[in-house]
Amino acid sequence: MERKTLTVTGMSCDGCERHVTSALRALEDVTRVEADHETDTVEVVAGEDVADDELAAAIRDAGYEATA
Repeated sequence: MERKTLTVTGMSCDGCERHVTSALRALEDVTRVEADHETDTVEVVAGEDVADDELAAAIRDAGYEATA
């Protein structure tokens, strides 16, 4: 398992955090997600085969922008 931190643009409330968290938890091999709209970050614990691009795509699909 790897811990990854991504910067997320567009989260402004707890609801946004839940939306991003749900999108990432839906991915296979993601075991933990902690989104924080105050710091514009999300920490993800996932298997080594989960690429940063895959995480960012899930966040984009949820309506937010992400960079690793």
